[in-house]
Amino acid sequence: MTEVDHPIHRPVLSQEVVSLLDPRPGGVVVDGTVGLGGHAKALLQAESGVTVIGIDRDEEALRHAAKRLSPFKERVRLIHGNYRDLGEHLDVLGIDTITGFLLDLGLSSLQLDTANRGFSFRYDGPLDMRMDTTQSMTAAELVNHSSEDELVRILHDYGEERFARRIVRAILAARAKELIETTGRLAEIVHSAIPRKFHPKAIHPATRAFQALRIAVNEELANLKGGLEAGFQAIAPGEVIAVISFHSLEDRIVKGFFRYKALSCTCPPDFPVCICDKKVEAEIITRKPIRPSPEEIAANPRARSAKLRAARKPDIR
Repeated sequence: MTEVDHPIHRPVLSQEVVSLLDPRPGGVVVDGTVGLGGHAKALLQAESGVTVIGIDRDEEALRHAAKRLSPFKERVRLIHGNYRDLGEHLDVLGIDTITGFLLDLGLSSLQLDTANRGFSFRYDGPLDMRMDTTQSMTAAELVNHSSEDELVRILHDYGEERFARRIVRAILAARAKELIETTGRLAEIVHSAIPRKFHPKAIHPATRAFQALRIAVNEELANLKGGLEAGFQAIAPGEVIAVISFHSLEDRIVKGFFRYKALSCTCPPDFPVCICDKKVEAEIITRKPIRPSPEEIAANPRARSAKLRAARKPDIR
């Protein structure tokens, strides 16, 4: 598949997102990863008086979102950009505060099912993996030109890959003969580098390596850390941030961020008196993450690893 005209799109945990963000008349909700517009559409349908600002790095996804959301006309504003720059985007629009902030950190069906985007080894395509195709760094650049230590760090830190060193040495040997330019070739190298008895049963052996490279190419974890803070600064008191994550690295960052914001003190426990001056900055709504129902997973298997967490900014009035 090289082009997707009408991509199938099932937004994950859509009803739960709408319930948490509770769109209201006159509200402005930011969908920082608007993708193909599924969550944005659900929010707009839930409340006729709400405006949704959709941000995405993927220009192709934004084109599809614009078509999907066109019936809502002036109630939608779409921006090509990075959600971690939320403050700048709102300044341009002349908006001071927002009444909800959503991040859905999963890849869209458009990205996964379009071979020339290079996100998946299910289709043989160029080793790209860029969410924003205007940036220069691709997965091929990383794989073919990074040092051994840097590649090992990427696979270990971002993919939690126990065979990172073996895989990287196989990559170095292969690229010494010819550049690794396709997803299929990289998947073959990773597959052969991991001992067969350690091949995971539930996923392809190359899954973790592909995840790691994608995260590195798109600086996803750094964007998430910056974007959470930007969203928290932008929401009005009493309003909610909701985040859907799909792997443990993202979920740990979201969980840790919310926990820190909810703390009243960060002093060591043996301090007799608090000297940190930390204030409670958030109320955690989801003590445990919300997971998709068996029915949703059956209808959309890609939802199976989704975790939804949410926190509310205290209303200090």
